[in-house]
Amino acid sequence: MAVTSVTPGADLRSLDVAAMLKEAGATAVVVFALTIGLVAFKTLDVPGGIGIETRFADVAMCMALAFFGRIALVLLREHRPYPVMAVALTFAIILTASLLSGQIFGPAAEAQMKMFLPFKAVIVSWIICVLAWSFAIRAAILMRHQGVSVLRDEREAMMDRVGAAVQRYSRFLGPALLAFAIVFPLLPFVDRRFLDLGILALTYIMLGWGLNIVVGLAGLLDLGYVAFYAVGAYSYALLATHFELSFWICLPFAGIMAAFAGLLLGFPVLRLRGDYLAIVTLGFGEMVRIILLNWYEFTNGPDGIGGIARPSFFGIPFKRNAPEGTETFHQMFGLEYSTLHKFVFLYFVILTLGLITNLFTIRIRKLPVGRAWEALREDEIACRSLGINPRNTKLTAFAIGAMFAGFAGSFFATRQTFISPESFVFLESAIILGIVVLGGFGSQVGVVLATGILIVLPELIRELHQYRMLAFGAVMVLIMLWRPSGLLAHREPTIKLGQGDKRGGEP
Repeated sequence: MAVTSVTPGADLRSLDVAAMLKEAGATAVVVFALTIGLVAFKTLDVPGGIGIETRFADVAMCMALAFFGRIALVLLREHRPYPVMAVALTFAIILTASLLSGQIFGPAAEAQMKMFLPFKAVIVSWIICVLAWSFAIRAAILMRHQGVSVLRDEREAMMDRVGAAVQRYSRFLGPALLAFAIVFPLLPFVDRRFLDLGILALTYIMLGWGLNIVVGLAGLLDLGYVAFYAVGAYSYALLATHFELSFWICLPFAGIMAAFAGLLLGFPVLRLRGDYLAIVTLGFGEMVRIILLNWYEFTNGPDGIGGIARPSFFGIPFKRNAPEGTETFHQMFGLEYSTLHKFVFLYFVILTLGLITNLFTIRIRKLPVGRAWEALREDEIACRSLGINPRNTKLTAFAIGAMFAGFAGSFFATRQTFISPESFVFLESAIILGIVVLGGFGSQVGVVLATGILIVLPELIRELHQYRMLAFGAVMVLIMLWRPSGLLAHREPTIKLGQGDKRGGEP
């Protein structure tokens, strides 16, 4: 029996405690199933082999937090914020004092207050502390309103205004982000680690913009996008290693091969939509990975392909000593040799590819094919009745989105200099789709924001690495509850009709 929410003006009914406990217990069971394999066991390098550390206390703490957190959500949904306010505020204050005890009371008090921390990892305890404060704030806000639906409507309206404002000021925000991206490698604090992180972020931004064509504009749920990423990477790797072609020659071929793979996927799924389309695309991604894994004579199977050449600066190599008769990059420009030169060059290569993807997407959504994608996303039947061919519309979306994945895959291969099927698992598709969903369907700036949350932030906070998948799932669940269409989702019509007929007709 589900607990129903209270609307404004309705009388408060008695709380169904049994239903609330059942719902909270089911949540705790789901959390147990998720954490028993991800958290309960940790492998350690020990002399003579591998050891296993058990963390059943952490599993129990996760279940307890999920149980009481679900009860708090039910109470908030039932417009009973007072017990939530009391418990959440008390827990948040105690946890905050425990985390800041070293700075406030000194090292001696810090050792005593650590017993109140739910987890040994400080960053995880901080996340729980933030959630506790959010529950307390949410309960305080509810005390001032008449019902949950009022808050939900206000929240949707507020987030829609934020998305509209971002789109309105994107003409200023875009150049500002671009200027920062250009000067980023030249900043004094930027080292190899930050350069690698910037390259990784730009790669996922480019993949997110490519998938945004398929999912955000055309409304086709694609769970196998990593397959086109793999096709582009292997196309470049095979051409570069067997025929010794340069990156710039192989780059368009990688995009063409990935686009062809998009057409191969598009034809069988022309009549599918929704969950059925997602299942087929998921299967296609796994098929490509299995082919790469088992076709040893062609792809080298699980051994992968190594020794992939990196791009040169108009034929000028990034080496300390070049063959006789040629100059290296640092010699030509009179610079002191540094290994960072080639990584700065790779950074600007992926930045250029990402900008091309962004400009192409912005331009094409204003053309007839882009408007056809948006019509297909809104209503396929109405799209067909308007004379738009859904078959060609779907195929162009799959092919163009796959082409940009192929470009990104070729860059991934040249950056890593080694690729294998293990680099193109389903998790990559899930992360790219999560970036699009979190940022907002069709939002270019939203993809950048979501990449910072899902890619850059976990890399900066290494302590959260072992909880990465749990954090990833938690973020997806929270965004589905808070803003199902994405943080910066706001769909402005491509063409707006006038308020009246300029020739004197009725409005």
